[in-house]
Amino acid sequence: MLRQPLEDKIVTISRAQGTLTFPANFQLVAAMNPCPCGYYGDAYKACTCSPGTVIKYQRRISGPLMDRIDIHVDVPRVDYEKLSEYRQGESSEVVSQRVETARQIQRDRFEGTTLTCNADMHPAQVRQFCTLDDPCRSLMRAAMNQLQLSARAYHRILKLARTIADLSSSQNIQQTHLAEALQYRPRVSDI
Repeated sequence: MLRQPLEDKIVTISRAQGTLTFPANFQLVAAMNPCPCGYYGDAYKACTCSPGTVIKYQRRISGPLMDRIDIHVDVPRVDYEKLSEYRQGESSEVVSQRVETARQIQRDRFEGTTLTCNADMHPAQVRQFCTLDDPCRSLMRAAMNQLQLSARAYHRILKLARTIADLSSSQNIQQTHLAEALQYRPRVSDI
């Protein structure tokens, strides 16, 4: 049900009295456990689920929907030592400023178009604004072959790499930007 609204940015509701279409430009943020018991892959507590149960659970989210989610992050258990540290991370103000700078770069890039951010790019704009040098093309070719990525995944990775480059205030996509974008693709389970 979410696949089409994510792609088309509209929701169409059909009833006996007629059909209505609403705008649906949204950002999907989702979370799920790795298995029904929640401990698959945990370093401290053993998973009680059978391999078949884990596979069945993980396949509840369809491949086409998973392909439309740009950033997949596994969040492991946090050790007490890390929780109790007094070390401060980056402040929200610093992060906010970096994001605003990246958004301004995107507004400038797309001035005079209907696009507002990298996520809105179509394949033609991806070819124009997400050019890769030879080392990046080599990395992307290897990733396409090893991860068996779809054309949609290819374009989504390039858009994400462009955003990572914008966050670094980099004019070009570098190998580090592309490698980071590739790390956010879903991993095939090794059950």
